[in-house]
Amino acid sequence: MTTLTSPPTVRSQVAQLAGRRISTWQRDYLADTPAAVAALARLRRGAGREAGQLPDLWDLVDTAPLHDVPEGARPLSERQLVCAEDALHTAMTLWALHQQSRPAGIHQPGNRSHQRGLGAAVHRMMQQSEVNEPLRKRLVRAGTAPDLTALAQRLRDIVVLLRREDIAQDYALLAGQLYTWQQEGGADTVRREWGRSFHAWHEPAPDEDTTAGTAPDTGAAGTSSSSTHDKDAS
Repeated sequence: MTTLTSPPTVRSQVAQLAGRRISTWQRDYLADTPAAVAALARLRRGAGREAGQLPDLWDLVDTAPLHDVPEGARPLSERQLVCAEDALHTAMTLWALHQQSRPAGIHQPGNRSHQRGLGAAVHRMMQQSEVNEPLRKRLVRAGTAPDLTALAQRLRDIVVLLRREDIAQDYALLAGQLYTWQQEGGADTVRREWGRSFHAWHEPAPDEDTTAGTAPDTGAAGTSSSSTHDKDAS
């Protein structure tokens, strides 16, 4: 008997593409591969800026796989492709800013979205800081951004703090959320997801399977390295 499966949503396609690209760069960056170190430096310059402002990043934020149409699926519209490109650009450049000079993989995919999303990352950061209310307000302010450009700038501010505290998150999940954000009613959907992630996060038990942390990742997302990549710290 043939089992029929639904074609992947555009959001899931964007998330999967972001996850593959970031995991590869992260692995190679932590291994001090010159091409990956250079790519991260280029991507970092785009954090908080619109995708079209930096043509130098076009070959890094490549949506070519999204043009491949699975059997039984419709080609993506021009607007869907633009939204996908903007989501990928924002997620990848924020990851590059976050990963800079970190000795372990900062993109940490996992099965529990409430433990690996932006809300969970902010909540975890609050556990390590005495300044809780301003941190919560930063997340709220990001959630009320009027457009993707403002959202990217506000997320950049949060990522700088996450980087300082060595707190990881899932950037593939974020890429999918950034695609959804640009759809009708999507901002409300993403705000709810961030809120659930924020309120559902808890300190994992020692034997709990979770990737919400900065333990070295030994899978596709990267491996630990003793180098802090000071050469790209500009």
